[in-house]
Amino acid sequence: MILTVALAAISLCCACKDEVEMRYPPKYELPDLPIVEGIHDGVKAPLYWSVYEYCIEQEAQGVSNSAMDLTEEQWDNIIDWVATNLKPYGYDMICTDGFIPMLAKDASGYMTHYGSVALKDLVAKCKAKGLRLGVYDNPLWIHGPRETKIEGSDYIFGNLYYNGSTTVVNPKATDLWFDWAVAEQPGAKEFIDGFFKHYKELGVEFIRMDFLSWYEDGKDRYSGIVGRGYGRASYGRALAYIAQSAKKYGIFTSLVMPHMYNDAEVEARYGNMTRIVADTGDGGWYHTSNHDKGKSYTTWPNCMNQFDGFAYWSHIAGRNKVILDGDFLRLNKYDTDAERQTAVSLQLMAGGPVAVADQPSTIGANTVFYTNSELLELNKDGFVGKPLNDKIGLQSMTWYGKMSDGSSVVGLFNRSDATATLSVDFSQLGMSGEKSIRDLWTHTDEGTATSLSATIPAHGCKIVRLK
Repeated sequence: MILTVALAAISLCCACKDEVEMRYPPKYELPDLPIVEGIHDGVKAPLYWSVYEYCIEQEAQGVSNSAMDLTEEQWDNIIDWVATNLKPYGYDMICTDGFIPMLAKDASGYMTHYGSVALKDLVAKCKAKGLRLGVYDNPLWIHGPRETKIEGSDYIFGNLYYNGSTTVVNPKATDLWFDWAVAEQPGAKEFIDGFFKHYKELGVEFIRMDFLSWYEDGKDRYSGIVGRGYGRASYGRALAYIAQSAKKYGIFTSLVMPHMYNDAEVEARYGNMTRIVADTGDGGWYHTSNHDKGKSYTTWPNCMNQFDGFAYWSHIAGRNKVILDGDFLRLNKYDTDAERQTAVSLQLMAGGPVAVADQPSTIGANTVFYTNSELLELNKDGFVGKPLNDKIGLQSMTWYGKMSDGSSVVGLFNRSDATATLSVDFSQLGMSGEKSIRDLWTHTDEGTATSLSATIPAHGCKIVRLK
């Protein structure tokens, strides 16, 4: 039942009072927090497959979260498919999500099973095919019994719960759906450290942690008040503890549903990757470009579509900085190949992950769009581009950036519903002289020029590399 509320709410209209162009979210004071050195050094966006589409389709068919599951045979088929079709192109991970029961079945009190399948068995299955397992979980969620001992301390899980001794944002509320470990409670730091130690020992090096806004102030724009909210200071302290332990054990952290207050100061400081857009949901062009196009909001989700989210938050990203996450792709939900090229290109131009959610049974002939080797060179290189204009809602956009070898990559994106001719002079991008042009989708050389101009179909793009 973990994602039911948030996903169902995707279809709700946003309150008019929140329709404000914000540069940037409201200011809230933070206490002095530790610096975690090197958290972003050499880290690049992951390429992986997620169970998300399977789960959301099961839910749409009326399967309850408590009854949702994948058998070992289903996992074997998925892992074989990813290893055969995606791994040769750099996709090296399978990741769980939050619909299927997350169960703690041993004395550690931490999650050990995803539905009926043990995580250690999933790790082994992935490893046998040269893949890694990523896990959807949150270091602040308490899965085990209250009497569970917190390793490295004199405390138990029961000590982690809110007990009225700290100030909360919504004192009359109670927490729905989650049992939160409050950062100020005794044993919280050791509990978080034990979480990452547990996963490192399992062989898991990627954690996708969700519903962070609910911890910070107990709300989001969709759901209203859903919990106490432990405050800005507690949220910052919790993420600092998380960053320290994640760095210690070499685990990549993906932050999901953050409010991004204070220009994302906490998320950019303590997370490897942060979500900058609403949930994928049904996906398609609606998620990539049309959902609340041109609008931004003061609470999560700040932007509703990928183009606006990537542009709006582009100033906090870059090499050795926090990675922007545009959420999953479901290429089977797009109407044209031009849209599919754009969806993949935008993620890579922005330095984001490509998280494949299509299932083997739904992807059809669309694998080819995920496996463009020339375009995937951007991810391999750690490339992070910027928009020429970061204003949201634009009908056309130019993205550009430099590869580590000094060559440049330029993308022209047509968000409009009609064919358009788009152009950019290379001098606008800080370049001088003629450049040789290589189209990364057609895999053709196009001679030399001092500018780029192309007639691009509706919702299409042109991505070139300049040398």
